[in-house]
Amino acid sequence: MVRAMLLAAAAAITGSVSGAPLTAGAPPPAVRVSSWGWPLAPRPAVARPFRAPPTPWSAGHRGVDLTGRVGQPVLAAGAGRVAFAGLVAGRGVVVVSHPGGLRTSYEPVDRRSLVGTPVRVGTPIGVVGAQVGHCVPRTCLHWGLRRGETYLDPLTLVGGGPLVLLPISLR
Repeated sequence: MVRAMLLAAAAAITGSVSGAPLTAGAPPPAVRVSSWGWPLAPRPAVARPFRAPPTPWSAGHRGVDLTGRVGQPVLAAGAGRVAFAGLVAGRGVVVVSHPGGLRTSYEPVDRRSLVGTPVRVGTPIGVVGAQVGHCVPRTCLHWGLRRGETYLDPLTLVGGGPLVLLPISLR
């Protein structure tokens, strides 16, 4: 009884049964890790991890930077439809809408797929662009994940991301 009350309270406060706020990178509810893949192959190194901003307007790192090379194919991380493909601040960006209200974003991307294109896990949606980014001198792909207006850690889709430790009373 006490455990059920604690779980309900945690869900009401944070939006997550685990008690961890979704902005801290907890896996989005009802997302199976096996239905997602890496946006670069082979599996890339993480050059810079996700760092949730403490408030919507604060500094943070709203995605992960994955090491890659110019011209390397960028792959859809999950099934969905290309919702945006264009330039933002001079950098090529692709956004894919997925079931359940999730959106993944990728930048810089050249030779982008057209808006409306249906994709599956691993479908090429463009190539890593040559634009200079914040990974200099390396080349990287910035991979983001959002549900509504909330930024999430995209590594949670592929079994990475931070571990969430629960008190013994919530296990």
